Amino acid sequence: MRRTAATAASARYAPVALTAAILVIAASGCGATPHYSPPQHTYYLSAHGDDGNDGTSPGSAWRTLGRAERVRLHPGDQLLLKGGERFTGTITLARGEAGDAGEPVVIGSYGKGRATITATGAPGVSVHNTAGVTIRDLRLVGKGASYTHDSGVNLFSDLPDNTKLDRVRISGVDVSGFRIGIAVGGAAGRTGFNDVTIHRAKLHANKDSGLLTYGPAFHPDKPGYAHRNIALTDVEAYRNSGDPKIDTTHSGNGIILGGVRHATVRDSSAHDNGKRSAAEAPAGPVGIWAYDATGVLLEHNTAYRNHTGSGVDGGGFGLDSNVSSSKIQYNLAFHNDGPGFYAYARYVNGAHTDNTIRYNISDNDGRKLPLHGGLAVHGTDIRKLAIYQNTVVMTASPKGMGPALQLERGEKDVTVRNNLLVTDGSPLVAAERGLDPRDVILQGNNYRAPTGEWAVNWAGRTYFGLAPWRTATSQETINNHPTGLAVRPCFTGGTLPDIRSAADARLLVPDCDTLRGKGLDLRKRFGTDPGKTDYFGRTVGTPPPIGAARPAGD
Repeated sequence: MRRTAATAASARYAPVALTAAILVIAASGCGATPHYSPPQHTYYLSAHGDDGNDGTSPGSAWRTLGRAERVRLHPGDQLLLKGGERFTGTITLARGEAGDAGEPVVIGSYGKGRATITATGAPGVSVHNTAGVTIRDLRLVGKGASYTHDSGVNLFSDLPDNTKLDRVRISGVDVSGFRIGIAVGGAAGRTGFNDVTIHRAKLHANKDSGLLTYGPAFHPDKPGYAHRNIALTDVEAYRNSGDPKIDTTHSGNGIILGGVRHATVRDSSAHDNGKRSAAEAPAGPVGIWAYDATGVLLEHNTAYRNHTGSGVDGGGFGLDSNVSSSKIQYNLAFHNDGPGFYAYARYVNGAHTDNTIRYNISDNDGRKLPLHGGLAVHGTDIRKLAIYQNTVVMTASPKGMGPALQLERGEKDVTVRNNLLVTDGSPLVAAERGLDPRDVILQGNNYRAPTGEWAVNWAGRTYFGLAPWRTATSQETINNHPTGLAVRPCFTGGTLPDIRSAADARLLVPDCDTLRGKGLDLRKRFGTDPGKTDYFGRTVGTPPPIGAARPAGD
């Protein structure tokens, strides 16, 4: 662990954190080369210990993290801090320590409760150029410069030759007071981490983000991803406020996945983030989103009351620039400043492609930025995006009325099918002037504005109702045959349910036959995988209903 000047510098967020290697000693003479493993040790720390002890039992525990830093931790070693007690300093693992995925080094607590590490001007736990590490059952609190520079748990690699470091497990942690709660970073090429699992983590009151993975700049002609196989479950990112002084980029995010191939966020939440993000920033924070990534799956999550200080973003879930082959499904968004769900591409490079947004619920998003819609597709070059079986409800906010669906020009091969779109005013759909109707196709959706006549703003013109819009644009047709409906959804929770918690999602289950089996058969007509279940896990028939939920009693 020995915290040298070099490891201290690399522990900062930007170049952040520490890493590993295992000792192999070649035997002389003929025969096989043995693998030498040092004896495994468990070291203990207690606030009532003594640094003069040997540290190898609870009764002979060390007292300070400074003493623990003088010991190199080999594969299978453990460093355990007494639960319920507080320790000042940092824990670092550097190259030459840990490094064996099969025999991880464990950093955690013993006894009752979680130990607390208070770090000032440093990460709580730093893993630099090594892996084979388990971090569990700790409370990490940042003080002073940690809030502006460091990460609570900081995994970072700047090894050469596109090295992937195997296996990190993080569980049962509570992280607050840092710039980033948990950061996973790579410095150059495709160097980074493989097989990182984060489970049961509370990431709150950090400055920039609850969780961030990142790598070098993305090159579409030769895409490389720093990390592989990252899995998040039961992660709660909340009250990560952002910084009003950061006006060059976004701050105040929940969970960000960047520079990664194959990542999953499941059964997690992001809420009440971004309240102090800068008003002048060119980009805003989002609850859970991905960029420069491929093979990302966001499912069974909630994002609510996320904010933006500026006039952009503030959404629940997003597939941002350079994301491919990714999916957002079975998620709930409500009362976010921006869209509940969005797809965005900043660059014209073909890298935002082959993505899906399906079986999600957005209820009363766009609270600050209603014109951005409840579900938004915007940017310069989005290709092969399938949006189907979603339910979007938008009512007017103090900032005005917004569409359920907002579309910008620049998309190619975007399909919007079998979605339930409801507002309490107009427009119900807004498509930017210059949008080529051949590039975005709407079919089999249900449109409803129960408090009055509804309209579609399409490429600079307004159409009142389904029939005139269909006639003028050929939207909601298949081979010149009409599709789409404009009927009451009969929500269980009333005409325009207002969700306040995840349990309230059931208020958006239809309770009549108007949408039962009225969706298009996506597999038969278009070769699209329709999924087996609705938002609530109930089997979807053929043809499916319209929207994210099968009608009650079906």
